[in-house]
Amino acid sequence: MNEIECRLCRAVEAGADEARGFLLDLIRIPSTTGNERPAADLVLERCRGLEVKVAAVPVPADLKHDPDYTFADQELSYQDRPNVVALRRGTGGGHSLIVQSHLDVVPAPPSWGEAFAPVVDGDTIIGRGACDAKGQVAAIILALQALDDAGVGLRGDVQSQFVIDEEVGGNGALALIKQGYRADAALIMEGTNLDIHPANRGALWFRLRVTGKSVHMGRAHEGVNAIEKTAALFPALRKYEQRIVAESAGQPQFERYQRPVQVNLGIMRAGDWPSTVAGESVLEGGVGFLTNKRMEDIKRELREVIESAADQWTRAHYELDFPKLHNDAYADDPDHPAVAALAAACRELGLGSEVYGWNVSCDARLYHHRGGMPTIVFGAGSVADAHAVGEKVDFRQVVQAAQAVALMCVRWCGSP
Repeated sequence: MNEIECRLCRAVEAGADEARGFLLDLIRIPSTTGNERPAADLVLERCRGLEVKVAAVPVPADLKHDPDYTFADQELSYQDRPNVVALRRGTGGGHSLIVQSHLDVVPAPPSWGEAFAPVVDGDTIIGRGACDAKGQVAAIILALQALDDAGVGLRGDVQSQFVIDEEVGGNGALALIKQGYRADAALIMEGTNLDIHPANRGALWFRLRVTGKSVHMGRAHEGVNAIEKTAALFPALRKYEQRIVAESAGQPQFERYQRPVQVNLGIMRAGDWPSTVAGESVLEGGVGFLTNKRMEDIKRELREVIESAADQWTRAHYELDFPKLHNDAYADDPDHPAVAALAAACRELGLGSEVYGWNVSCDARLYHHRGGMPTIVFGAGSVADAHAVGEKVDFRQVVQAAQAVALMCVRWCGSP
């Protein structure tokens, strides 16, 4: 590690206490989907003290017409729900970098009564968003502060993005990409336990609606039970899961996973009265897939599975659609110079970070597919804690992630 890099690491450590306080303040804001503005304001305020040009960037109202837009359960308005972008200008001649994470969090269940009242237990910070992804936001800002405090200039620009709507499918990131925000590489920060992921699994949510014939249970033999018709398809869906698991075996960057893909049956709503034959059943689920398939393949295959397994009634009385999450898989070169720059930074810090594909889906695929940028996912904490009751992050990893980001900036963007 050279003198500049040592200085940067010391600057990160010196700023850790302030970053911890910022993270706690950020967790206190219940920035669920649609309610991110107070979190955006806190980030704006914090970034105004850095050597960056920071702005709240409105999300265009017509974003919903984009084919990659993801619809949520509720109708979303983008009035007063901006993304935040902080630009640190370089002197020129170096590679540019986007460093991104998100401000929105998933709701907390009633059983976790104080989810937005963070608890500090030694180095562990507990609270909704601690890992996913406010710890990542704190790491980005800590890295920017360290660049300032250490007096380290860069040749390439660093564009820090703090986006909304990641949890419902990435609409905040999509907006920035459509608005022309680009760089020579993108680093998306999520809880990867400091491993480096230049590839992500895809995820497609489906909705299967089966209509039956509703009658009183006393005349059940004259009706058609939509619950039973839907349940009859379950073995075929499980067989399809076995098929895509087998077809995904040995896919580059995902070799370590025994079951990197899956078919999940997540929600089922059916019927309206115990003594009435169910006249409708709605099943919602998701399919995980790798880069050997695209979303259109999964849509076609699901329909084929249902058609082949259904009886005559079901084939004439079902609807299959995909109204919500639709994230394609992606894979970039694990030996790309941007990946190498981050991996080298992690080695210098003694982190033991490994480079491989992530069997999770996030905003990264948009930067790859729509932005045309080599894209990496990296960050503090574990995805196992994301969305969980008692969500937590080890603050030591937040500091290490900030050091890795700062060193990557020097290695990738270049220092004058």
